[in-house]
Amino acid sequence: REWEEENRLWVQEVSSAPSTRLDVVHLQEQLDLRLQQRQARETGICPIRRELYSQCFDELIRETTINCAERGLLLLRVRDEIQMTMAAYQTLYESSVAFGMRKALQAEQGKSDMEKRIAELEEEKRELEKQVSQEKAKCEAVEKRETERRQIEEKKHMEEVQFLKRTNQQLKVSEVNAVPNS
Repeated sequence: REWEEENRLWVQEVSSAPSTRLDVVHLQEQLDLRLQQRQARETGICPIRRELYSQCFDELIRETTINCAERGLLLLRVRDEIQMTMAAYQTLYESSVAFGMRKALQAEQGKSDMEKRIAELEEEKRELEKQVSQEKAKCEAVEKRETERRQIEEKKHMEEVQFLKRTNQQLKVSEVNAVPNS
């Protein structure tokens, strides 16, 4: 590992000395200290915690590889598989979040479209109610006119019937008076 500090380049080389129990305890203490210093979250997804545990696991693989190369290579394979699985889960998570956002936006768009459609239909309903009211008023006016016309016609008819009855009565009286008694 290489890094720069106080305008000096530092290079850290891998030690080939086998690790002791004390080294493992020291590694654990360093991990706990760095987790605390970098304020890694104890639960949930935390990139800081993931990075520190990954570095610790790499160190454990290095220490194991010094003692047994085959075991170290197997641990490397396990680490790589875990990283690929994590990357797949990360991709899946990101795509599901994107999908959720798209669906939320579509729902919001659909909601605004529906609200617009509701407003249009309510306006159409008001117009139709206005037309119904106008047509009812026309219908009532026609009914009133027809009722008045019918009453006038009935009155006229009654007057005509009365006139004809009077005329008929007068004719009968004239006929009776005109016919000589034999």
